[in-house]
Amino acid sequence: MQISKKIKDRSAVVCVVGVGYVGFPLAEAFSEHLKVIGYDLNLKKVEDLNNKNKHTNLKFTTNPSEIKKADFILIAVPPPVTESKEPDLFCVRSSVETVGKNLKKGAVVVLESTVYPGVTQDIVKPILEKSSGMKCGVDFKIGYSPERINPGDDAHGIGNITKIVSGMDEETTEVLSELYDLVTTVFKAKDIKTAEAAKVIENIQRDLNIALMKNFKKVLSKQGVCAIPLYVIKGRNPFWICLC
Repeated sequence: MQISKKIKDRSAVVCVVGVGYVGFPLAEAFSEHLKVIGYDLNLKKVEDLNNKNKHTNLKFTTNPSEIKKADFILIAVPPPVTESKEPDLFCVRSSVETVGKNLKKGAVVVLESTVYPGVTQDIVKPILEKSSGMKCGVDFKIGYSPERINPGDDAHGIGNITKIVSGMDEETTEVLSELYDLVTTVFKAKDIKTAEAAKVIENIQRDLNIALMKNFKKVLSKQGVCAIPLYVIKGRNPFWICLC
């Protein structure tokens, strides 16, 4: 792919759609290597970010036409759930439609939002094709790379968390691997659905651990236990969990 050469010579342009707790550090990380456009609907947020911005390769905007300059569009918008616990894909759908209307031929669109397996190919792809009037696999490519950072956790930022990547085909996967390799360690998933499932499983594991500790707290607090040591790594000092 011609776009691979643009990564190597640092002429590729990245657009991050949604510059919240996920998109903002992603935009900052890539701006150390490439020109980056941070797109968001929130005018005040964009103005504040531009006023504080110290990266010459990075600019924030509310103008969707700026997306047309990007070779890679990384969509990092929130995927909330409804009151009935069903996934709410409104933000994803809306953002993808905006991207499609401003999509440059030859670009690669990557979804970073947490979604269930199948969303990228069954929902994102058709919306992109309809709104752009182009054909996926011919005029543009798609991929998936789930966000994995923990908000407020400075010790585990983008640079020291492995990024799972997958493209619609082997060529796209390789290109995305080259791109994300600029900012962190990369693991290439077998296919997009596998990458989507990996994120779902990771979230389930986290939620189960949280639920487990909450139940331990209830039981142990009744026994007068206020804190317990967890030996995370053999030979290291214990990490204490406060239950009170």
